[in-house]
Amino acid sequence: MAAEVLQYLKPHRGGIYLDGTLGGGGHARLILEASAPDGLLVGLDRDAVALAAARANLADFGTRVILQQGNFAEMGAHLDLLGLKGLDGILLDLGVSSHQLDTPARGFSFREEGQLDMRMNPDEGDSAATVIATADTEELKRIFRDYGEERWAGKIAREIVSTREHRPIVTTLQLAELVSRVVPGGRVPQRIHPATRVFQALRIHVNGELESLRTGLEAAWQRLNPGGRLVVISFHSLEDRIVKQAFRALATGCICPPRFAVCVCGQQPAVEVLTRKAVRAADNEIQDNPRARSAVLRAIEKLPIKDDQDV
Repeated sequence: MAAEVLQYLKPHRGGIYLDGTLGGGGHARLILEASAPDGLLVGLDRDAVALAAARANLADFGTRVILQQGNFAEMGAHLDLLGLKGLDGILLDLGVSSHQLDTPARGFSFREEGQLDMRMNPDEGDSAATVIATADTEELKRIFRDYGEERWAGKIAREIVSTREHRPIVTTLQLAELVSRVVPGGRVPQRIHPATRVFQALRIHVNGELESLRTGLEAAWQRLNPGGRLVVISFHSLEDRIVKQAFRALATGCICPPRFAVCVCGQQPAVEVLTRKAVRAADNEIQDNPRARSAVLRAIEKLPIKDDQDV
């Protein structure tokens, strides 16, 4: 959604921007080009491999780009170390990258054989294989239900616990086959693979994605300059729900009961929602990149704080 990102982020010369999910640097390049000749971009990514690729792709921008390994939820600490207070724009392109999905050894895909890892930073936390090997039935059920909205969460969890008593489940295809075997109709060819929700749930759990999103949204709007914009692209309903609710709360003004003739709460809208309806990828982009069919873009602009006499 390159065109949509530029439309809502509105990068301009001299602006300071943060790409909190850098990936290979595709969006970052567009932002740097649009903010030429002196715009600055800070790029964060948890994945060292992605960071190395972005560093090579963006080398021609020289000192206009600063890249660091880290979670966008911790953007405040990174910006403080760089001596940067306010930003003119922030982009968060959530979820797993195409490179991660297309690298079997990373363990994100149920279509290729690989170790069941799924960590965006392989040096942090437990792998998906560790979770599968150690979590009890109720914990696995909760993960699949809460993070994958999986209808057969309990049945899958019980089968995992039963199976691992005889042999460890350590590869992607082992887990995908188990889910296909357990889910009713799972072996029948269908548009969506029966293991899709289980893999999504494990990835979200292993990387703490929803917790990072909530923390990151709070940090992001606070770091924006007045007039600065936050653009978020999500790929499933759990993420989009969090973004939508957070934006709505920030855009809410007076919360006094209707019977009050005069506002006494003093609450002012902190942002303006720029996307009243979710923005989705155009048909031609979906044809070129089928993964874009799930993309949902939402954006806000930070409002200036009004003085009491202006209210």
